[in-house]
Amino acid sequence: MMERLRAMREDKDLSQQDLADVLKIHQTTYSDYERGRSNIPIPALIKLATFYETSIDYILELTDEPKPYPRKKKRR
Repeated sequence: MMERLRAMREDKDLSQQDLADVLKIHQTTYSDYERGRSNIPIPALIKLATFYETSIDYILELTDEPKPYPRKKKRR
């Protein structure tokens, strides 16, 4: 997971600080996620998947398919 998270960030030419800003956390906390020193909380995984337009499964390396699943339709 750590390599994929870093690769996705670098593919978009973003810094760790850029992603920390998206997640509203400190850069060191984001660095800990990329290094595997800390588990990423589910809300942060959701934000990352939304930001990268992919699935949590892709981020967690449970699939090699970067295309996200269809989103659930909101009820009226």
